[in-house]
Amino acid sequence: MKRTYLLALMLCSLVIVSSCKKDDDNRGNTTPASPKYEVVELSTDFGNFYIWLYDETPLHKANFLKLAKEGFYDGTTFHRLVTQFVMQGGDPNSKDTDPKNDGFGGPGYTIPAEITPNLKHDAGMIGAARDNNPEKKSNGSQFYICLSRDKTAGLDGNYTVFGKVIKGMDNAPKIMSRPFDQNGRPLTDIKMSMKVLSYDTEAEVLAEYGFEIPK
Repeated sequence: MKRTYLLALMLCSLVIVSSCKKDDDNRGNTTPASPKYEVVELSTDFGNFYIWLYDETPLHKANFLKLAKEGFYDGTTFHRLVTQFVMQGGDPNSKDTDPKNDGFGGPGYTIPAEITPNLKHDAGMIGAARDNNPEKKSNGSQFYICLSRDKTAGLDGNYTVFGKVIKGMDNAPKIMSRPFDQNGRPLTDIKMSMKVLSYDTEAEVLAEYGFEIPK
């Protein structure tokens, strides 16, 4: 009777060890969840813009998502408006009361150029602003929304295009109708905030924005 009890206890122990090892193996081989599809919602008092970021420009995409999630852009403004050309924003200097320093700020770093021939400066595309540097490195936070192909085609090959407004471009004329000075600085601040929206499937993105995710 005693031997039978010991045998049963040993078998039970083997089952427990085997089960624990299986659990450990499963934990080690767990397949990460598929990444969600992310769209950046840029909100203003004149309507919202919904932005898709391209995988072809991974450094710019990751940086823009990071800043948007951290709230970096909240309270910044569109500090430069140029008719039929661009609406530019994303400078942390635009949060203060000195309009003269707008356009000269950033997060303290630049991003290597990711100029991709198939991403052109068409209306609604998002490009990264930069200073005049030979490597064409982008400012770490400033960006612009293209308003027309006619005026922005000359930027192709010189600035990184990394996103596209997939919904909300009809709000651009509302912003462009605001008065601005000879330098394009709006006379009244046009503030923005951002948040990142996540979707599980391509179908959800298509249904919400009428946008087919590039393959």
